[in-house]
Amino acid sequence: MEIDALPLTLAFIGVGLLVGLPGCGSAMGTAIGAMTTVGALKKNPEAFGSYIVLSALPGTQGLYGFAGFFILQDLIGAEMTLLQGAGILGGGLGLGLAGLFSGLYQGRVCANGIDSIGSGNDVFGRTLILAVFPELYAIIAFAALFLIRGIL
Repeated sequence: MEIDALPLTLAFIGVGLLVGLPGCGSAMGTAIGAMTTVGALKKNPEAFGSYIVLSALPGTQGLYGFAGFFILQDLIGAEMTLLQGAGILGGGLGLGLAGLFSGLYQGRVCANGIDSIGSGNDVFGRTLILAVFPELYAIIAFAALFLIRGIL
């Protein structure tokens, strides 16, 4: 029995993108929030709880990528088709890019909220609402992965 390496190669690249890119977005987004927290603590140390929540929020994109792997893992194997490999690549690229950019920009939204809270403004709830907007697109990409899984 000869194994066609192309579908597996496409799938492995897709899984790498699926897990790696949102993980990078989460790492960058949470770091942006954490760096802003350090500055805000100097002005308003009592709001540390709000800072932590806002700093951690961009971490969800990496979790979407990791969860996406579990959605697709049973399709990956020696008998997979080219369509399955291409589907995993496409889904991985879609969620990967959405997670990368939404995590990065969500971190920037949260950082602005942290800075404003540090300056004494009561904007925690509003910042949470606004921070959901970039995350929505990672959620849509995660949902699309379910749809792709159903086709494969």
